[in-house]
Amino acid sequence: MKARYRTRAMIRKACSTSLFVAVVLGQAGLAQAGPREQAKRIHDRIAGVPPSASTLNTMTTYIQNGNEIEAARTAMADSAFYDVTLKNLAAPWTNEAMSRFVPLNDYTATVIGLVRDGEDFRKVLYGDVLYIGADSLGLPGYSTTNNNHYEALENGGYSLKDNLVRVNQSTYTGLPVSATAGVITSRASARAFFSAGTNRAMFRFTLLNHMCNDLEQVADVTLPPDRIRQDVSRSPGGDSRVFLNNCVGCHSGMDPMTQAFAYYDYEYDPNNDPDGELGRLVYNTANDLDPVTGSRVQEKYHINSTTFEQGYVTPDDHWDNYWRSGNNRRLGWDSSLSGSGVGAKSLGKEFAHSDAFAECQVKKVFKNVCLRPPSNSADRSKVSSMVASFRSQGFDLKQVFAESAVYCMGE
Repeated sequence: MKARYRTRAMIRKACSTSLFVAVVLGQAGLAQAGPREQAKRIHDRIAGVPPSASTLNTMTTYIQNGNEIEAARTAMADSAFYDVTLKNLAAPWTNEAMSRFVPLNDYTATVIGLVRDGEDFRKVLYGDVLYIGADSLGLPGYSTTNNNHYEALENGGYSLKDNLVRVNQSTYTGLPVSATAGVITSRASARAFFSAGTNRAMFRFTLLNHMCNDLEQVADVTLPPDRIRQDVSRSPGGDSRVFLNNCVGCHSGMDPMTQAFAYYDYEYDPNNDPDGELGRLVYNTANDLDPVTGSRVQEKYHINSTTFEQGYVTPDDHWDNYWRSGNNRRLGWDSSLSGSGVGAKSLGKEFAHSDAFAECQVKKVFKNVCLRPPSNSADRSKVSSMVASFRSQGFDLKQVFAESAVYCMGE
């Protein structure tokens, strides 16, 4: 028995020694990594593939001359940055399962295109913008009722860097310009988040994907419940305390803003198309009035209206941001905006112009490039400086990728 304990002790000691040696050697390796090794790490992290010899030489020279950012931007010239890195970054934002194993679609392509063109990335939530494949490729045309165009673009192995073309979303979808809201009104987003339900999913996943907060993190029971819809019970299970201490925390802020989506729906045939693959985004214009109520508001906003008949009845798509008061002032709302508006475009701008939006993009890119979330004081300090740089560089997400890669090039 004593021999067994001695053996275990020896194993623990050997493991500890090995770990110590590995750490020391690893630190020595980091300290000794030269410009060429650092250049390769930058390229591997950004593009996910090894650089060509000429690209590696160019990047090495940049690093030797103290221009690491330009070395990182050189790595972004590789098509794999767009075809793989950016697609894998954005794909989880397009579905409730948050899976990256989904086909290319108009949401993902638009994210990739905005990054490629160095655009103000805030437009992703409110621009009249859409990216499609070039006409010269002979792809099926963009359709509001299927994803064939993008699947053919991806399956054909065409470079997204070279073959995405920016167009006006309103021209291709038939939406009024005032009703376009970047990826919020993309077909892929509508299929995932406007389908069925009450359109609260669109609010939740926009908050989660673009401001890095889920509803539990922004719950505030101190706000007035006057805009909470009729479908929310004020006494779940017969206990009003559940509503006052839990439900109201999310709905008091969410429902007044979800009103921005009151004219949108995703229309499909659940009997013949249960997955909604052939559905389309619909938007009620002033000519699309309910014959009974005379309202443009989608019927889904009135389901379960008898749950609490004294609840709020949605009359239009006017929204108000109650989170500008209370705990969620910490999200950093833009003081130049009013905190109220009409429709998805103005709500998308409210989100995109917040401090939380900028910080969220930086943290996601940091994790994507450094292969870990910010985890210590040095990381958090770097994130803060990158947020400031993101703003000063016109919200060009390439700058965030470059700075993240340079920061982690010794890891």
